[in-house]
Amino acid sequence: MAEIEFAGMTFKGGKMFVVLTALSTLGGGLWGGFEFYKDYMDMKEIVQNIDVGAIEARNNEIEIKLDEAIEYTRDIKDSLRDDITRIEKVTDATSGRMKDVQDDIDDRLREMSNLTRETEKDVRDTMRNLENRIEADMEKLDEQLRDTLQKALDNPLSDP
Repeated sequence: MAEIEFAGMTFKGGKMFVVLTALSTLGGGLWGGFEFYKDYMDMKEIVQNIDVGAIEARNNEIEIKLDEAIEYTRDIKDSLRDDITRIEKVTDATSGRMKDVQDDIDDRLREMSNLTRETEKDVRDTMRNLENRIEADMEKLDEQLRDTLQKALDNPLSDP
């Protein structure tokens, strides 16, 4: 059987594997602790070398730029609001003018329609009067022709 001697003690068989396991665990633990301590020291050095003033200055720059961006955004919003208000006013004014023009056109069309009706009525009245005069003149002429014709028939020797 295999045996190991360590610190004046001799280990045989199964105890030997327990000792080897304990020693390897102890070695791994020491190595892990060393790596942890090394990382800790590296981080400590990094943390100690951090320039808090530079970070604070950079943060202040970022805050200033952010404030400027917010102000610029407000200016754009105000400008857009003013533009929209101006467009609404122009639209309202144009709409009002269009309504006035439409009303004026409607009034003129009504006037033209009334004038056309009056003119038609005047023309009809004039035509009736003319027709009545022509008819009266025709009856008068017809009567005169009959009288002349009757006279001529009654006295063929007379001069018409």
